[in-house]
Amino acid sequence: MKAKSEIAVEKLLGGYNCAQSVFYAFCDDLHFEKETALKIACGFGGGMGLKGETCGAVTGGIMVLGTRYGRGEKDERAATDLTYTKTRELMGQFAGKHGTCVCRKLINNLDLTTGEGQKQFIEKDLLHKACQPCVQSVVEILENLM
Repeated sequence: MKAKSEIAVEKLLGGYNCAQSVFYAFCDDLHFEKETALKIACGFGGGMGLKGETCGAVTGGIMVLGTRYGRGEKDERAATDLTYTKTRELMGQFAGKHGTCVCRKLINNLDLTTGEGQKQFIEKDLLHKACQPCVQSVVEILENLM
């Protein structure tokens, strides 16, 4: 059986974004349909639609936490509080390791909404140098938080 970090990295290197890759890696444990997870997480890549905001790996991790601990219609408010606490823990540990949760800062302030930014992203091999370590970190943090 593959480790979740291996599954997430395979998805990332296979063309899926950071958020999709993290969420997908936890689908079996969460009893969540993988195709649905990929679709839900799709818009969160590149710091939310390539805007460079919150790192997609982090937002994918927050989706995992929400799926595991989040408040549904029949749940108490305590589920929200627990989800928020775990979200802060994820973000704090991630920022502690990488210096920030902001995508654009993690990728050297490139603007991924432009062709030039995307070209530099590829030339600088940031998929491997920035995104892959971020995906691996989030998966490892989640495994310890859950």
